[in-house]
Amino acid sequence: MSGFTHFDDQGRAAMVDVSAKAETERVAVARGRVVMAPETLARIQEGQIGKGDVLGIARIAGIMAAKRTSDLIPLCHPLMLSKVAVDLTPAPPDAVEIEALVKLSGRTGVEMEALTAVTVAALTIYDMCKAIDRGMRIEAVRLAHKSGGKSGTYEAE
Repeated sequence: MSGFTHFDDQGRAAMVDVSAKAETERVAVARGRVVMAPETLARIQEGQIGKGDVLGIARIAGIMAAKRTSDLIPLCHPLMLSKVAVDLTPAPPDAVEIEALVKLSGRTGVEMEALTAVTVAALTIYDMCKAIDRGMRIEAVRLAHKSGGKSGTYEAE
């Protein structure tokens, strides 16, 4: 089959061959949030969670996840990322906002890496706080920005 597809000539799932694509600077930003009881957010901000620095550990988990996306998502290309930044911002009274920025110069985009970083950071917050708040919700994980490559720039509304 020609073009960029996840199917080979026999119709089987396959990794897309991107070797003919031009290398460009590619950037993706993803966002999400964890909604929790106000008391849980207060304990996170006060450093009163028994498992440690929730936001610091979630930041590291998000960065590590972005770097390992190809191990988690089938048919995703292993990439040499040039930058991964994960920001976690308390949003009183009851949420933590998460934003991941991922960059590289390459032949394929980094949307999946940014989305994976946000999701794993959110799951880390849940894991670290679940003993005191099992009702937490991970919400609104989405691509917020993408640039580079043939398809151009995308900005979420």
